[in-house]
Amino acid sequence: MHAPVRTRPPGSVVLLVLALLLMFGGGYWAERVQTSNGEVEVRTVRFEAEDGRTMAAELYRPRTATADSPAPGVLAVHGYINDKRTQSPYATEYARRGYVVLALDQSGHGDSDPPAFAGGFGGPAGLSYLRSLPMVDPEQIVLEGHSMGGWAVLIAAGQAPDDYASVVISGASTGTFGAPEGTATFPRNLGLVYGRFDEFSELMWGAPIGAAITQTDKLATLFDTDPPVEVGTIYGQIEEGTARWLAQPATTHPANHITRVGIAPTLEWLQRTTTAPNPLPPDDQVWFQKEAGTTLTLLGLFVSLFALSGLWMRMPLLAGLRRDPEPAAGADGLGWWIGALMLMAVPTVAYFWLQNQAAEWLPNSARFPQEITNGLVVWALGSGAVALLGWLVWFLMTGIRAGAGGAGLGGGLFRSVLLAVLSVGTAYLALWGVEALFGTDARFWVLGVDPLEAWQAQVALPYLAAFAAFFLVLALVLHGQLRPRERTSMAAAVIGNGVLMAAGMAALLLIQYVPLLSGHPLPFGEPLLTIVAFQIVVLLPLAGMLSTYLFRLTGRVWAGAFTSALFVTWYIVASQATHVAS
Repeated sequence: MHAPVRTRPPGSVVLLVLALLLMFGGGYWAERVQTSNGEVEVRTVRFEAEDGRTMAAELYRPRTATADSPAPGVLAVHGYINDKRTQSPYATEYARRGYVVLALDQSGHGDSDPPAFAGGFGGPAGLSYLRSLPMVDPEQIVLEGHSMGGWAVLIAAGQAPDDYASVVISGASTGTFGAPEGTATFPRNLGLVYGRFDEFSELMWGAPIGAAITQTDKLATLFDTDPPVEVGTIYGQIEEGTARWLAQPATTHPANHITRVGIAPTLEWLQRTTTAPNPLPPDDQVWFQKEAGTTLTLLGLFVSLFALSGLWMRMPLLAGLRRDPEPAAGADGLGWWIGALMLMAVPTVAYFWLQNQAAEWLPNSARFPQEITNGLVVWALGSGAVALLGWLVWFLMTGIRAGAGGAGLGGGLFRSVLLAVLSVGTAYLALWGVEALFGTDARFWVLGVDPLEAWQAQVALPYLAAFAAFFLVLALVLHGQLRPRERTSMAAAVIGNGVLMAAGMAALLLIQYVPLLSGHPLPFGEPLLTIVAFQIVVLLPLAGMLSTYLFRLTGRVWAGAFTSALFVTWYIVASQATHVAS
């Protein structure tokens, strides 16, 4: 028998107050910057594409832009597996300069109806809607897109060649993935921002590294010159619509939209090819303050998961969950290091291979409609199966003899599920409140958390079951096989397991990016999955820390596994592209 823990979960009220201050304070700060202290109205709009799908976007309208005094417009489109708010650094700066900005959710992304890739990624529908707005000057419209968003605006330009003034694409290319081929005259007045360390240079321009695209025949044909294309030189004439201009900041593909040097060239081309109502130098930027605000909201959301879990356990119905963990009887010495290395190495080594099997093992379907999420599920279940096998071998050969018992599996299952639902559900409501009040989300760079659309919630359950199994196995390993026999403090245990869960993916990113930033291609290739790993290197340690915190409070693995699974499923399903319409 285990006596209930007499002390309350540490600092739960204080943690909750801190979490709410971070979330709502960050939301207020982000809203003030995004709206230029009220000078720009930012609101979500929805409109219908030609095929009947509902598209969503954020509309930035400077209050000086009216039907009587229309302003230039910008269609800003994000890349694959991002959403409209990934474009907020661009949109914030464009709106500060007096442009009306439509930051679009691509088809099947964010709040726009699936399937992904439909209707030219949504680009043509976005351009048509932007031109219909009475406060927009239809003669001065710029098409801006990052990555796949570049392809979206190029398709829009190809379908409506007289409906825009210029194009600026960042980390994108002509003639790729359905985008029209570029020529000396199409698209009109093209600015290209392509980082010297862009991960997709081979796919997009046929160059081994981003810096080498200037040597390619494809780029030279577009610029109507012989290789090499000169960075910073305008080819052609803006007045004739034949201008071509290349900027090559020292950035990676995803860093273009989170760095001043990545955003500045788009501001320069915008103001060269249209008349800015409020011209500002390209290096005059404030978007990073908005990003700081949404980062505080994101941190507050993470903290709230710990605080709310502890507070909900004070309910009479859930108070019985609180108990001390069984005495630790995990591996020690060399055995501990072998187990820890396997926990770090197996998901890392199998990361690319397992995800690439998803097209065959778990193809897109009505039940599993998200391609990247399917890959993550195959990776999680595959690496989890190996981890479970290792745990079983340890448990049968050593754990039983050492008195490891059930590693916290006994009892409390249904109350643990209820705790997870209440904790994550309350955090969800808090984030919904931030969005309702300020129109901002919880975000840093490509790591963003948004409320779920109804159709996203419907497809989440099968993914939830898979991630719950994965996090349950991780909990067994962390709190059975790898739990130190000497009792450590709560803080040390939580932080230690967070580091343990982050180490493998962090090492993979270093292996990929040290050569890339030294001027070489990615050693393992796989640019898209490498960028996805930036999110995993945050989500895995967060799950490890939550699991440890709740294990120390309940003595069981259930609550941490279910809470992690609910949050991670919410995060991933809301942030990924949906490829099959329900």
